[in-house]
Amino acid sequence: MKYYLAVDIGASSGRHIISHIENGKIILEEVYRFPNGMKEANGERLWDTEALFSHIKAGMKKCAEIGKIPYSMGIDTWAVDYVLLDKDDNILGKTYGYRDARTNGMDKEVYKVIPEDKLYERTGIQKQIFNTIYQLMAVKKNNPEDIENAESMLMIPDYFDFLLTGKKVQEYTNASTTQLVDPVTKDWDFELIEKLGYPKKIFKEIVLPGYELGDLTEDIQKEVGYNCKVVVPATHDTASAVVAVPSNKEDVLYISSGTWSLMGTELKEAICSPESRMRNLTNEGGYDYRFRYLKNIMGMWMINSAKDEIAKDLGFGEICEKASKETISSIVPANDDRFLAPESMVEEVRKCCAETGQEVPDGIGQVAAVIYNSLAKCYADTEEEIEKITGKNFDCIHIVGGGSNAVYLNELTAKACGKTVYTGPTEATAVGNIAVQAIASGELKDLKDARNCIFNSFPIGVFN
Repeated sequence: MKYYLAVDIGASSGRHIISHIENGKIILEEVYRFPNGMKEANGERLWDTEALFSHIKAGMKKCAEIGKIPYSMGIDTWAVDYVLLDKDDNILGKTYGYRDARTNGMDKEVYKVIPEDKLYERTGIQKQIFNTIYQLMAVKKNNPEDIENAESMLMIPDYFDFLLTGKKVQEYTNASTTQLVDPVTKDWDFELIEKLGYPKKIFKEIVLPGYELGDLTEDIQKEVGYNCKVVVPATHDTASAVVAVPSNKEDVLYISSGTWSLMGTELKEAICSPESRMRNLTNEGGYDYRFRYLKNIMGMWMINSAKDEIAKDLGFGEICEKASKETISSIVPANDDRFLAPESMVEEVRKCCAETGQEVPDGIGQVAAVIYNSLAKCYADTEEEIEKITGKNFDCIHIVGGGSNAVYLNELTAKACGKTVYTGPTEATAVGNIAVQAIASGELKDLKDARNCIFNSFPIGVFN
């Protein structure tokens, strides 16, 4: 029996899920879970990569303890963040999180080199101030010595893979979120990179999901107690979640619902038109050179923040239930930058409602109801935009990821979009990670086979 280990690291927590395929079904077992989050220090928001790698190894040891040695393992994380390494492979500077404010104004610096419309036409990636292209400009402007001394740039999961194997590559789905990859060649846009003054040498070979990096280093083998293959999954967690959308229809609309809500469809060619740019839609890399044509929507981050502020003792199901009983109809623009990293999410929602002359929510039930209604409105608007630009008409929406458990939001989404909503699997990112490993090992034939297997492995909810 082959075991596959998915190390799935999100913005607030990470977990190790060991899996195998039995009687045509994917069986999951969580063996280790650990906290994550940006650390605040002197007004900066940083990742603790050393602590995260310690947790990666601790979870790997747990597999040995329970007698389930993985045939292969794969790591996925969030996108856009990276490390710069010097000639001795030490991290240069600090490992910033995407919510850090250092990128403020860096869009203007980039647009001095290439206008915003030309940048989109060239890369197809939506403007988000935390994209790697702006983060690197912040380094160039504020810490030029770091970029001058850099020999490598690795996205966060690529860096962990390097620590495990000693090999440096950059996986396609995550690399595409840098806004520095050509959607036609699917490789680094070195002409653009040189124009921006970033050193070409730091950008390593781009590989596809399913690429086998090889064995663990001898030191790691001694530490965790075994050897296994390291396979590069779709290392961007959303790309892995999209692999797990349980449908083989040609035209599928999905929402990967977690900290962010990523709503979109799969395309064979990128859409880099002016209208697509104006709608802030993006063409991120997907499995097998597909494009995830989608919009980033603020997502469960808003609910998580509100819970932490005023309802720590309540579960998400309880909050959802309370929201469903409220009659407040106020709506805020959930995707506005004001909700990206406010000092208080609750107060920001209340303030926005007051500014627009709407009822101001009071208590977690009403605040959650406003957020859920606002997200459903965002989903409906985005669905309309995607259908208009692609010329496709979708008859349903698949919601995958942890947010698919939000029953009230699912009901609101079905109503707002006027479409049947299918939910699950909830562990979509880990499932997609595992599916890619199983394809790489030959146990699953291809993506179509994997999606059929996923459909048969997990319960699917239906909302009309």
